[in-house]
Amino acid sequence: MTPARAVWLAWHEADSDGCKEWKLLGVFSTRERAEAAIEGRRGKPGFADHPDGFELASYVVDRDVAWLDGFVTVH
Repeated sequence: MTPARAVWLAWHEADSDGCKEWKLLGVFSTRERAEAAIEGRRGKPGFADHPDGFELASYVVDRDVAWLDGFVTVH
């Protein structure tokens, strides 16, 4: 059996004109690469205005992890 493989997602979140915006920076093979992608954007236009908006998380490939029971939209 092949061991589970994880990937790292890096993204940036910010509010713009009252709306939440998410920008996916990429999907990476290691945490270090994801962190390097974040560091490479910290001083860039837009990102520098929201320095606390960077996030990263790991996910196991080929495994359902979210929205298993559907979703509800609240307005």
